[in-house]
Amino acid sequence: MKLIKAAGFLFQFGLIGLGLAVVYILLQSDRDPTEIFKFLAAEDPVVSQITNSAEHRPVFSYADAVASSSPSVVTIYTSKQVREKTHPLLEDPIFNQLFGDQLKRRNRTHTQTNLGSGVIIGNEGHIITNQHVINGADEILISLPDGRGSEAVLIGEDRDTDIAILKIPITGLTGIKIAEQREPSVGDVVLAIGNPLNVGQTVTLGIISATGRNRVGLNTFENFIQTDAAINPGNSGGALVNARGELIGINTAIFSQGSGATGIGFAIPASIALNIMREIVDHGKITRGWMGVEGTEITASAAMATGNPNIRGALIVGVFIDSPADKAGIQTGDIMVAVDGETVTGVRDLLEKITLHRPGDTIEVDILRGPKQLTLTLHATERPQ
Repeated sequence: MKLIKAAGFLFQFGLIGLGLAVVYILLQSDRDPTEIFKFLAAEDPVVSQITNSAEHRPVFSYADAVASSSPSVVTIYTSKQVREKTHPLLEDPIFNQLFGDQLKRRNRTHTQTNLGSGVIIGNEGHIITNQHVINGADEILISLPDGRGSEAVLIGEDRDTDIAILKIPITGLTGIKIAEQREPSVGDVVLAIGNPLNVGQTVTLGIISATGRNRVGLNTFENFIQTDAAINPGNSGGALVNARGELIGINTAIFSQGSGATGIGFAIPASIALNIMREIVDHGKITRGWMGVEGTEITASAAMATGNPNIRGALIVGVFIDSPADKAGIQTGDIMVAVDGETVTGVRDLLEKITLHRPGDTIEVDILRGPKQLTLTLHATERPQ
């Protein structure tokens, strides 16, 4: 019995010794040491991923997204001539009479430059950027990532959404891919691409912090994507893309109230920017409906006058003379609660609902005048610039 136990003991240690000998021989041979792990792991998927990574790329990399989208992001340089302010005394008629020639020589101008980014859409040379990037520019120059450059023509601009459309006469352009599968969600990974501070094309990483952000005070119509991806001067007009390299927004601004505000950037959703572009390319300008009222949020006293303290809508505080609203009978103090049967949730919602109509459209509005509810019909006209 003792002999059998001793034999088993020797057999086990013999196997262990044999295994160690095999490992030693393989290490001393000319074979790739990684083959040992393949042999021992029997093609374990984790080990295979480590040993067979031909590209040696990290598991979580956005290199493909950047490679597909960055060729479509351009740098925009603008310049304009600005007249220098003169001293008030130099505007005096007596001074002009005595020193007219000298004053003319003092009327100097200087060149003001600006930097921004833009996104190539399609293959016909159209570029989307921010209106504030090219505002008042006498010259607009485009620099492509491949080194080519061209002067750009301003096709149209929309100050209310801060979007401008440019065009360059260059062929072989790479239009960016547009995200069409779904709306961006809070928590989605995003990349901001542009030329911040003119250091060269730069990519920053973040997530979507919020969607539908408004009341920021940047534009008339606000529906921003908020992100913590770094957006700096020069990024304006550049691309905000998802993890697949598809365009979801146009980088617009950073939020800053002095020092200490970081990680709060805003981008215009691609859907809005593309709609503006189509309207400008097809019609040369943006045309929005207008009814001619000024509104504010409902006050407690106005809500009590309706008999419903929880009423939602927009309180009318002004009506333009001879406007569609004036002709329809809308008065100061009315509360607008619905447009074409859709509930109005506030002043901004009212503005958006009206501007979705085109001039000449018939609009039905429901208002509360005290406890009385009225339905009025008006005909929208073109919204003044």
